[in-house]
Amino acid sequence: MRLDGVEIFYREAGPADAPALLLPHGYPCSSYQYRHYMPALADRWRLLAPDFPGFGYSGTPDPARFSYTFDGYAGFLERFANALELRRFALYLHDYGSQIGLRLAIRTPERIAALIIQNGDIYEQELGPKYAPLQAYWSHPTSEGRAELAAAVSEEGFREEFVNDVSPEQAELISPDLWKLAWPQLSDPLRREIMVGLMEGLRDNLAWFPKYQGYLRTHQPQTLIVWGPHDGYMPEGAARAYLRDLPRAELHLLDGGHWALETNLAEIVALSRDFLARSHA
Repeated sequence: MRLDGVEIFYREAGPADAPALLLPHGYPCSSYQYRHYMPALADRWRLLAPDFPGFGYSGTPDPARFSYTFDGYAGFLERFANALELRRFALYLHDYGSQIGLRLAIRTPERIAALIIQNGDIYEQELGPKYAPLQAYWSHPTSEGRAELAAAVSEEGFREEFVNDVSPEQAELISPDLWKLAWPQLSDPLRREIMVGLMEGLRDNLAWFPKYQGYLRTHQPQTLIVWGPHDGYMPEGAARAYLRDLPRAELHLLDGGHWALETNLAEIVALSRDFLARSHA
């Protein structure tokens, strides 16, 4: 589809008239991360996962035409939902997608039927040890520090993102296609610069954390939390912190990591089906 003059690739599964589940993706992936999850729920729900501009198979408009920020992506996600006439939908929140999806939820709370949260952090005090290099750069940004961020935008850097802190046994379950396919898609200079800019933008995004928490406290959306705690960025505490603002949320800690859909797909599908059948049928 074309949206605002930009070619947008998206994956879709399920009947057009079924209750909708919108799936914004994380870094450094694309809608590809939902390739197994979507067909597993397509008998009862309509699932839609776009590639953000600058990611996957979507176009990369000039930065003068598109804001490659969390706000810019939230605006894109809202326009995407409008273009597909999604009046009310559930959101799957993961990684960067949690920041983008929650900004959309704040804009249009009446459209949010339910949330599924999987390794998406919004509590600063619970950030894991792998955030330390980023936090050091945010405190003292230098050209050398920025060069280190840019160096992480590489095939090996992507592999580290996907394998993260899981056990060697679980690492074997994570397909190398994730980084082998992501790297060619993100390796051109403009896309690499976009990735570095998003890492820098995470610093300003911290100011949004209280806003996300306030949205949850105020609106109390029905929420399923499925979490892989073997995650150097978002450990178990980052999952449990949600219960401060969503005391009625369902929390399930899995034996997995940040990319739990690769290692714990059957568990997440079963939990999602049960939850959505009760909250968004």
